[in-house]
Amino acid sequence: MEPTRDYPLFGGAFSATLPPGAIDVSDLRPVPNNQEVFCHRVTDQSLIVELLEQQAHVQGEEAARYHFEDVCGAQEARAVQVETVQPLFLENLALRGCCQEAWVLSGKQQVAKENQQP
Repeated sequence: MEPTRDYPLFGGAFSATLPPGAIDVSDLRPVPNNQEVFCHRVTDQSLIVELLEQQAHVQGEEAARYHFEDVCGAQEARAVQVETVQPLFLENLALRGCCQEAWVLSGKQQVAKENQQP
């Protein structure tokens, strides 16, 4: 079995541990600058890391949910499920001097792949 590997994201600003079989989609097709997209070579699953613009009208956990729901709407997602929303400890962040709080939302959405019907 292929081991997991750390993969630099956004020019090395941070990294993610990817599962065996993950393929960087930018090696296959253009990907927007605010996204890192990976797919699995056997399953029909994708992992998308997207940098989003701060929205002053929502904060904390609600900001994480707002962005997730915004992405779901933009992608015309059908089945949407928020699994967890958790604060990140600022002392663990490289950008800790630039922000007062950070959150991570894990969720799922069912979206049609490029050139496929919903």
